[in-house]
Amino acid sequence: MPRHDPLLLIPVENQVRELDPKLLLACIAARRGFSSVIGARRDMEMRIDRFPRAIYLSKSMTVRSLLFFRVAVKYGHEIITWDEEALVHLPPETYFSRRLHPRAIRYVSHLFAWGEENAELWRGYPHLPPAIPIHVTGNPRSDLLRRELHGYYAEDLARIRREFGPYLLVNTNFNHVNAFGPDMNLFKPVKRSGQKPRFGRAARGMSRAYAEGLRDHKLALFRDFQEMIPRLEAAFPDFTVVVRPHPTESHEAYRRIASDCRRVRVTNEGNVVPWLLGATALVHNGCTTGVEAFELGVPALSYRATVNEAYDSGFYRLPNALSYNCFSFEELAATLRSIVQGTLGPPDGEERRRLLRRHLAAPDGPLACERIVEVLEGIAARMALPPADGWFRRLDRGLTAVGLSVLRNVKSLLPGSHNRPEFQRHRYPGLPLPEVAERLDRFQNLLGGVRVPLAVEPITETIYRIRVR
Repeated sequence: MPRHDPLLLIPVENQVRELDPKLLLACIAARRGFSSVIGARRDMEMRIDRFPRAIYLSKSMTVRSLLFFRVAVKYGHEIITWDEEALVHLPPETYFSRRLHPRAIRYVSHLFAWGEENAELWRGYPHLPPAIPIHVTGNPRSDLLRRELHGYYAEDLARIRREFGPYLLVNTNFNHVNAFGPDMNLFKPVKRSGQKPRFGRAARGMSRAYAEGLRDHKLALFRDFQEMIPRLEAAFPDFTVVVRPHPTESHEAYRRIASDCRRVRVTNEGNVVPWLLGATALVHNGCTTGVEAFELGVPALSYRATVNEAYDSGFYRLPNALSYNCFSFEELAATLRSIVQGTLGPPDGEERRRLLRRHLAAPDGPLACERIVEVLEGIAARMALPPADGWFRRLDRGLTAVGLSVLRNVKSLLPGSHNRPEFQRHRYPGLPLPEVAERLDRFQNLLGGVRVPLAVEPITETIYRIRVR
C-alpha cells in the first residue's frame, strides 16, 4: 500500500458504538495530513504485516492485546491506547486485573484518557510505566454528544421519529448474563446439575466471589427489566417502547417479549446518539447511555428494583448519579408521567455537572478528536526510522505473521471465542463504501473551514483507507 503521509490504523470492534466517532477522528486527521486505515479490528490485526509503518490506535490493553502488540511492534508500528470501558469502570483493583496487563502496557507509548478521573485511575496502576504520558483529551465518542455535531444525525433522527413516533428508550446492559454466546457470560453453562460453573469470558480478571455477586445482581436486574418492559407499554399507551440491547447481548429474550406486545420494538441499529435525541426519556440501569443522556439533556431514569450497593456504587455510580433513581415500577411510572406531562425536566444540578466534568473532558473548545490528533502529530514527527530490514528480520516477521494467522483461525473455531465469524458479523456487519464516504462528507459539512477532498478505498470488505485525494 503506497503512502507518502503519516498513517493511522484505527480498529473498530463494536460498529454501532465506535465507527461514527472514529470516522470523525479519521476525517479530522485527514484534514491535518494523515491517512487512515479504519475498520474491523480482527481483520486489521490479522493483516498487520501488510500495512506500512503506522500509529496503531488501540482500544484496550488487556492480556488479549499482548500477542498482537508484540507482533505490531515487530513491524515497526507505534501503539497508543485509550480504553473504551474506562468511563464507567469496575472498582480499581478489579479494573486493573481485567482491563490492564502489566506486559501489554509496556508496548504502549501514549495513553489517552476520557477525563481526569480516568487519568487518576491509571496513575494508581502499580505496573504503569513511569515515563508513559497520559493525555486528558476526551474520547471521540464524547464529541458526538456536542451540540455542534448533532446535525450529523439529523436524517437518522427524522427517520426514527417518523417510524416510531413518540417513544421511551430502554437501554439494557446485561451482556454479563445474556451474552451473544453463552460461553461469553460471567459463567459458562453447566453440563449437569450440581456442577460448579467455570468462568466465562466476561469474568476475566475478576475474583470468583466478585463474579458470582455480579452475576446474581445482573440476573436479578435482567428479570426486573423483562417484567418492566411490558408493564411500561401498558402504562404509556401513547408511546412505543424501544428496547436497545447492549452491542454484545443476545436479543432473543427481548424479541420474545416484543412478540407478546403491540408497541415494543427491539433494535440495535446505528449509533445510540440519534435514538437518545429522539427519545422522550431513557430507562437504564448503570448504563453508559445514562451519562450520554445527561450530556445531551435527555431525561434518564435508572430502574433499580433490585439494589446491591457494592456493584451499584462501585461499578455503576456515574450513570446512576446522573439519572433519576427509581426503586420500584410505581416510582418509575410516576417519574415518567411527570416527564411526559412536562412538569419534570432532565436531571441537573451543579454537583452532577462537576461529577461529569471529572469523568468527561472536552465539553467545549477543541473537539476531543482535535486534541488527540494534535498529540498524534507530535508522535508522527518523532517516530524513529525502522531498523534495517535484513534477511533475519524478514524471516522473523514472516514466521510471526504465519503463526498469528494460524492462531486466529484456530481461535475462531473455539466455543465462546470473540473471533467466531458469526459474532464478528454481529459486532461489525460492515458498511458499504459509498456510505462511508457520505458520512465523512457530513462531518466535513459540520466541521467548517476548508474542505479537503477525501478518497475512500477498500482494503477488504470490512476495512477502508481514507486519504486526501
